[in-house]
Amino acid sequence: MLNARTRSSALILVSAATFFSLSVWFSTNAISGALEAEKSIDESAIAILTIAVQLGFVFGTLVIAFTNLSDLINARTLFAISTILAAATNLLVIPLESTPLLITARFATGAFLGGVYPPAMKVISGWYTKGRGFALGTMVGALTIGSGSPHLLRSVFSENWQAVIIGSSILAVIGGLILKFFVTDGPHDVKGARFNPRYLVGALAKRGPRLALTGYLGHQWELYAMWTWIGSFMLYIIGDSLDLASALTFLVFAIGAVASSYAGMWSEKIGRTAVTSIAMVISGGVAAFIGFLPQEMTVLIVILVMIWGASIIADSAQFSTAMTELSDPAYRGTMLTFQTGVGFALTAVSIWLLPIVRDSSGWGWAFAMLALGPVVGTAAMLRLRSLPEAKNLAGGKR
Repeated sequence: MLNARTRSSALILVSAATFFSLSVWFSTNAISGALEAEKSIDESAIAILTIAVQLGFVFGTLVIAFTNLSDLINARTLFAISTILAAATNLLVIPLESTPLLITARFATGAFLGGVYPPAMKVISGWYTKGRGFALGTMVGALTIGSGSPHLLRSVFSENWQAVIIGSSILAVIGGLILKFFVTDGPHDVKGARFNPRYLVGALAKRGPRLALTGYLGHQWELYAMWTWIGSFMLYIIGDSLDLASALTFLVFAIGAVASSYAGMWSEKIGRTAVTSIAMVISGGVAAFIGFLPQEMTVLIVILVMIWGASIIADSAQFSTAMTELSDPAYRGTMLTFQTGVGFALTAVSIWLLPIVRDSSGWGWAFAMLALGPVVGTAAMLRLRSLPEAKNLAGGKR
C-alpha cells in the first residue's frame, strides 16, 4: 500500500482528500437556478437548503466535540465513513421533490461533513509542529477550491444539473478513500483522552482560546455568507451568461485556495495574529463598499471580487492553527471540532440575513453588513497578540 511517509506527501494527500470531499458542500448553490425551475423552489428555499447544510455541520461537529469522537476513533476512519455518507445523502437531491425532504437531506449531508473537515485538520496537525500554519493553510486552500468545484462542474454541465450532483458525490467518495488508505497517522499525533466535557468549559475560560474563537467567529460571519451568495452577485453583474458567471465564481474560490496557502507560509514568518488581522482588514474593507459600485463598472467589480475571494479565506486556517497551539494537545481534535461547530452556527445567521437586507436595501448594504465580522475579529486577534499567551503562536512570532 502506498502511504504518506513524509510530511510533504501527507500534506499533498490530505489536501487532495479534502478537495474532493468538500465538493458536496455547495452542490445545490451551483444548481440553484435549475432547482428553482424544475422543483419549484424559490430563492428563499435555496437559502434554507444552504443553512440546512451549515446547521447539519454544526450538529455533527458538536456531537463529535461533546463525545470526543474525533479523539477516540481514528480520524482517518471517521473521515472516510463520513465522506461516503455525505456523498450518499448528496445524491438524494436528484430524486427528492418535496422541499422539506430536500432540507432534511441537506441537513444530513452537513452533519456527515462534520466528520470530514475537523478530522482532516487533526491528521495534518499530527504531521506538523513547525510549519503547521502553512500546512493547515494549504489544507484549507484545498477545502476552498473543493467547495467551489460544483460551480466549475456547473460551468461544464450547464444543461445537466444532475451531473453536478453525481460528480460532486463521486469526488467525495474518492476523497474519503484517499485519506483512509493512502495516509498514515503522523509522528506528532496525540492519543485521545477520555471523555471530559468539562475540558471545553475550562479551556474557553482562558483568554487565549477564547480570543482565538472570537476572531474565528468574526471571520465566519463574513466568509460563508459571501461564498453562498457570490454566485448570485456575479450573475447579477455579468448578466445572463450562466457559464461565465459560474466560471468566475469558481475562480473566486480558486484564488482563495492559493491565498490560504501563502497566508499560512507568511503566518510562520510574521505571526498568526498579524496575518489574520491583515486579511480581515482587506476583506472587510472590500465588503464595506463593493456592493455600492455601479453595475456598469464590471471589470473593476470582478477584480475586487477576486481580491475579496483571496483575503476572505486567507486567514481561516490560522484560527484553527492558533487553537491547536493554545490548547492541550490531548484535546486538540475536540477543540478544533467545537470551534468549527460554533463558527458554523453563526454562518447560518449571516447567510439568512444577507438576501433579506439585499432585497430591502440592495447589494451594497447586504455586503457591508458582513464587514462587521472582520471588525470584531480583528479586534480580538490584536488583543490576543498583546497577551503573554501569544508566545505559543507560530514559534513565538505571535
